[in-house]
Amino acid sequence: MCGIVGYVGRKTSAMEVLIDGLRRLEYRGYDSAGVAILDEGSILVRRALGKLANLEGVLRDKPVAGHIGIGHTRWATHGKPSERNAHPHCSGSVSIVHNGIVENYRQLRVELESAGRTVESDTDTELIAHLIDQRVEAGDDLLAAARAACARLAGSYAFAVISSADPHRVVAAKNGGSPIILGLGEKEAFLASDIPAILPYTRQMISLRDGEFAVLSDEDVVLIDSEGRSFEREPMAIQWDPVSAEKGGYDRFMQKEIFEQPRAVMDTIGTRVSEEDCDVDLDGIEISPEMAERISRIQLVACGTAYYSCKVGKLLYEQIAGIPTEVDLASEFRYRRPVLDEGCVVVPVSQSGETADTLAALREGKQRGAHVISICSTR
Repeated sequence: MCGIVGYVGRKTSAMEVLIDGLRRLEYRGYDSAGVAILDEGSILVRRALGKLANLEGVLRDKPVAGHIGIGHTRWATHGKPSERNAHPHCSGSVSIVHNGIVENYRQLRVELESAGRTVESDTDTELIAHLIDQRVEAGDDLLAAARAACARLAGSYAFAVISSADPHRVVAAKNGGSPIILGLGEKEAFLASDIPAILPYTRQMISLRDGEFAVLSDEDVVLIDSEGRSFEREPMAIQWDPVSAEKGGYDRFMQKEIFEQPRAVMDTIGTRVSEEDCDVDLDGIEISPEMAERISRIQLVACGTAYYSCKVGKLLYEQIAGIPTEVDLASEFRYRRPVLDEGCVVVPVSQSGETADTLAALREGKQRGAHVISICSTR
C-alpha cells in the first residue's frame, strides 16, 4: 500500500521528516519513492525506483533544503514501477502525492491532452496535478484549486499538494478508503497516510473524513468541509507505542491485514479494469483474443498463504471466466508429472518471488509447453 508524508514548519528540515516518515511506512510495501520540497520559491523533486535507500542515495548526490514538502512510497496501480511513474508528480507550479484510484482516468487524460497538456507518466495521479495547476494558473489559491479538481474526480483519493505559487501551505484532501492523518505541532504541522510515520513528532492527531480538506501551515491546521466552510475537530491523543501504531489499533498484524483486504484488492485491480471499454490493462502482458480462446485450463501453483489465495482464485476463475482451474502446492506440483500443453496457463503466485518450490513449478510449466504468467509482490 502506498505511503504519504508531509511537513510544514521551521523547526527542522522537511527532508529529514519526510525520509524518516517514509522509512516508518516501509512495512506497507512499495516499489519506488520520492519527495518534493519547496526551496526558495521552487519545488525540487527527487525520485528513485526501488527501496528507500535508493532515494537516499539520490538525495546525497543532489541534496535539497527547505521547510515544506511532501513524500511518497508507491505501490504501482496505474503504470508499471518506474522512476517516471514514481510520485511526486508535477504540473506547472504544482506537485502532488496521492493514494487511491481515479476511475475516470481515461476521460480526464483525453480531455487534458486535447487542451494541450503534456502528460509525462502513465499514472492517474499526474492528472490531478494538471487539474489543480489549471485552476492555479486561472488565479485560484491552492485550496480553491484542489477543491475544483476534486469535483472532477470519480473514485477514491487521499492526496497532499504543494505549489510554488502558494509557497507556505500544504493542502490535503480525502475521499474514499485511503486515510489521511494530520499531526499538530508547535509552529509546525504534519500529515501522513498512517499514524506511525509522524508519531515521533506529535501525539495530537486528526483524521480527515470523506469529502474534507485541510490546509497546513506553520501557524495552524484549518479543516474545510465539503461545502468549503472551515470547522473544528477535537484532536485525538495517540497513546500507542510505535509497534502498536504500525498495527493501526489492531491486536495483531495479521488481523490488520485481513481487514485491509477489500481496499488492497480494489487498489490492485481497480485501475486495471475499464468497464466502459470492457478492457483490462495488464501492463505489458500481451494476451491476444486468439490466445485467450485457446485457454482451456488454468493451473495455479503456490506455497504457504499464497496457496490459500489460489484457492480463492480458483473460485473466481471458474465463476467469472468459466475456465476449469486447478490448485497445487508448488512443492508437489512437478512430482506428479502434470499434464500440460499450450492450452494451459500456469500461474505461479509468490509474495517474495524467491520461493524455491514455486520457481521450480514455474520452470516445470515452461518445459511442458504451458503459457506462464506470474503473480508476485516483488518487482
